[in-house]
Amino acid sequence: MVQKYQSPVRVYKYPFELVMAAYEKRFPTCPEIPVFLGSEILHESRSDDGAIHIIERSCKLNVDAPRLLKKIAGVEYVFFIQKNTVNWKERTLRIEAHNETFANRVVVLETCSYSVHPENEEWTCFEQSASLDIKSFFGFESTVEKIAMKQYTSNIKRGKEVIEHYLKELISQGITFIPRWTPPPVCGQKDEGAPAVGHDADDLPLESGTRGTTKEQTGSSCPPAEAVSPDADKLDADYIERYLGQLTPMQESCLIRLRQWLQETHKGKIPKDEHILRFLRARDFNIDKAREMLCQSLSWRKQYQVDYILQSWRPPALLDEYYTGGWHYQDKDGRPLYILRLGQMDTKGLVKALGEESLLRHVLSINEEGQKRCEENTNIFGRPITSWTCLVDLEGLNMRHLWRPGVKALLRIIEVVEDNYPETLGRLLIVRAPRVFPVLWTLVSPFINENTRQKFLIYSGNNYQGPGGLVDYVDKDVIPDFLGGDCMCTVPEGGLVPKSLYQTEEEPENSDHIRLWTETIYHSASVLKGAPHEIVVEILEGESVITWDFDILKGDVVFSLFHSKRAPETSHKEATLPSTSAAGDNMQLIDKTWVLGVDYSRMESPLVCREGESIQGSHVTRWPGFYILQWKMHGPLPCSGTSLPRVDDVLASLQVSSHKCKLIYYYEVLASKDFRPWLDTLKLGLSCLAGWSSRVSSGIAFAELCCIWNALEFSFLLRGSECSPTEASAVSHSPNNCKKQGMIPVTRKKDI
Repeated sequence: MVQKYQSPVRVYKYPFELVMAAYEKRFPTCPEIPVFLGSEILHESRSDDGAIHIIERSCKLNVDAPRLLKKIAGVEYVFFIQKNTVNWKERTLRIEAHNETFANRVVVLETCSYSVHPENEEWTCFEQSASLDIKSFFGFESTVEKIAMKQYTSNIKRGKEVIEHYLKELISQGITFIPRWTPPPVCGQKDEGAPAVGHDADDLPLESGTRGTTKEQTGSSCPPAEAVSPDADKLDADYIERYLGQLTPMQESCLIRLRQWLQETHKGKIPKDEHILRFLRARDFNIDKAREMLCQSLSWRKQYQVDYILQSWRPPALLDEYYTGGWHYQDKDGRPLYILRLGQMDTKGLVKALGEESLLRHVLSINEEGQKRCEENTNIFGRPITSWTCLVDLEGLNMRHLWRPGVKALLRIIEVVEDNYPETLGRLLIVRAPRVFPVLWTLVSPFINENTRQKFLIYSGNNYQGPGGLVDYVDKDVIPDFLGGDCMCTVPEGGLVPKSLYQTEEEPENSDHIRLWTETIYHSASVLKGAPHEIVVEILEGESVITWDFDILKGDVVFSLFHSKRAPETSHKEATLPSTSAAGDNMQLIDKTWVLGVDYSRMESPLVCREGESIQGSHVTRWPGFYILQWKMHGPLPCSGTSLPRVDDVLASLQVSSHKCKLIYYYEVLASKDFRPWLDTLKLGLSCLAGWSSRVSSGIAFAELCCIWNALEFSFLLRGSECSPTEASAVSHSPNNCKKQGMIPVTRKKDI
């Protein structure tokens, strides 16, 4: 594999002629560069007018390699051929070098250039590129490649230091100005300001340099440096250090090469340098992997018009009130600080009221705003700031937040952010972590990049207070009031989203923009009088798990689960209504000719679900076939002539007069081959977390972890239950519930 290097543009704030005088001091030997043992001129020539001077040298280098390797190679030193072409008229120097030793086994090519700064003719630019191709080397190809790259990169910045050393030496000798080259006089005329024809301008500093000149002529009095690229398509080393941070020579090279590739091949908008650098860091500066990741992200941004999200996205009023997150000053390192009161957020309510699309778009707008704030803080604090800090308060986190569809939506959002906003999180401070947090962390952490996970700091209880806590990362006057600080925080306090705001397909999300997600977790349905809504799930193997979660938005319905060996036919059937246009989201599958107990059988007893209830449940299948989930309108049971109707029946009959019930539902099937290993893995993870949680969660006992495990195994992983650990444990250990037909009991929650 060919290794390549491309330097940024390095700027010397001195005229070209003075830099050339300093450069020539490196020859024939240079004590400042220990590996450079000496040089010998092989060939030298000049043009007739003296404007072009070419020197070819043989350079002797002492490579720092293991003694054994040198013995095997049979050489003690390495020789390079260097050709320098200086053009005094154009004020350029081009250096071309290649290896003479082992030229048939190893190919080293290097090109360097000195030229005048395009925006300031009193400054000089330097660029350098090189390639290394090891074809064969006695079986030590990998070792030689590592040695060569290490030695080469270690001497790159040293080269600039050497030039600056000799520049200072010249200035200390009073040589601060060297006149530029001028054409030789015509017809015997004498020009005193120009070097004589036949004399090399390299000798001018020692022979005719002007001493004691005014400050306007010295390099030190040049206009102050601007941290900008000398060319719109090139990066300046000072610019990189000022706006992107300290990078190694090879990291600089990767950034420049990837940037150049984008300029040559990408037709759209070129990302900012700090954005390109994030993708390189996310892939440990593997340029091929970073290129692939970045190209996929650029395609995604173009497809969904993410570049315009800050201009086009306006959060709904519901988000402003119930989304418990917001920007809050900055941390001690100058990073923008984002506060998220996750424990106070009704994630289930937000998903059901707004949908995943709006939540994802809101999260993307937060990330875009974060990048914008990083740029602003870079300018304010005068140092590169490319990431932000997130402070997450988990006070109030409970089993409700482990609601399966909500966690699923969270993981999808994390995946999108990880793929398109890598290395934007500088630090994540998690405070007041409750006992249930280790379980949530076990579920979420596998989806988070390892580099990101290393930035997490977790505090339980009040451990975030005092030394070693928040004060180490956030100034006291910035710590929010709800964490014991003096700073008033404007982040919303959240609360439960009213169920009246839950969304149905009849009330779609804002469609003014391209959808980021074409599918959604929840579906809506209407249940009509005489026309139940039914969905079919095909099970190919026994012991799979069907899970469901639905909310009754209007009316009362009866929920049932059936099994059939026959595949039902999908049909939209008319209801017993004056108008059937409202049955568009109603689906019937069980044919009227089917006989219960013959063509299909009941798997669970009918469950009456009242308006406003949330129902979660699961069923462990015993046979393959077709399982039908059915919701039908609930009507009053017939009563005898001697008995009065019950209050519930009267209310139900009033509800029937509306002729329509509404619900939103979610279901999922977990195959046995995926389901059981998942449970075993999580159970093992919880066991391993016992020791960790004793430190993080203030001494949580292993028995309590097992209690949480029992709650999750039956209530979360199987059916997404919202009950507390104690409730779930009691349910899961009930013999009547667990053993009857392999069913997990339904959980209902009102006004959660």
